[in-house]
Amino acid sequence: MRKLVYYVGISLDGYIAGPGGEWDFYPISDAMATWMNERYPDTIPTHVRPHVGLENAANLAFDTAVMGRGTYEPALAVGITSPYAHLRQYVVSTTLGEIADPAVDLVAGDPLDLVRELKAQEGMDIWLTGGGKLAGTLLPEIDELIIKRYPVVAGTGIPAFDGPFLPTQFTPTRTESFDNGASVTWLSRTPAA
Repeated sequence: MRKLVYYVGISLDGYIAGPGGEWDFYPISDAMATWMNERYPDTIPTHVRPHVGLENAANLAFDTAVMGRGTYEPALAVGITSPYAHLRQYVVSTTLGEIADPAVDLVAGDPLDLVRELKAQEGMDIWLTGGGKLAGTLLPEIDELIIKRYPVVAGTGIPAFDGPFLPTQFTPTRTESFDNGASVTWLSRTPAA
């Protein structure tokens, strides 16, 4: 069965972005950028891929992206209606109204139902791109976390998980560190006892 994987960058104090959606405060080194491009080319936006030598790169981990409105809107703000055209794209929003691009599906209903349906289909894993509210809602269905932890404190912003109190245990399976002080940790949902 496919997994729902939350692959995301997080500050030391648990924020995925600043209060205005900023993420440019994360210190990314050349070595870490190369690693991300090689290991997870699927997560590089389609319009960026030619600039980093990935225009013909195959998807290695994901074939589907699920995102909230706040994750989708920065692309719309610069005229990009299909930010991950190399993936099946779903935008979860009850307020967006419509999406003009047929390559992007708007989901106004329960995102848990969507994810359960996607998991039952054949294919690669499903990438939960963000944001924090959607991650909080989908927590019961998240199978794996891939956390890029950056050595910076944001102070405030968009939390990695913004939802009800629902303690959920994950087990770290490995960690890689980079020259900029950042690390990536893979965590799998701990099976219920």
